[in-house]
Amino acid sequence: MPHDFELPQTGFLRLRAILAPAGPIPVSKSTWWQGVKDGRFPRPLKLGKRVTVWRVEDIRRLLETGVPANGH
Repeated sequence: MPHDFELPQTGFLRLRAILAPAGPIPVSKSTWWQGVKDGRFPRPLKLGKRVTVWRVEDIRRLLETGVPANGH
């Protein structure tokens, strides 16, 4: 996936920073969550009752390796 944005070196990202148009991954929220459930996308961390984040390292790895075609 080509990108012209910068991810921080470490830390956490909220979903709005991961998905297009602000983020590098051009899928809908429902597609993203189905991918998390299926194991195609990284699992999130819960920081609070209403705060869900992903590790920058996991998103960077996803961008570098791509999404597995078979879901695993």
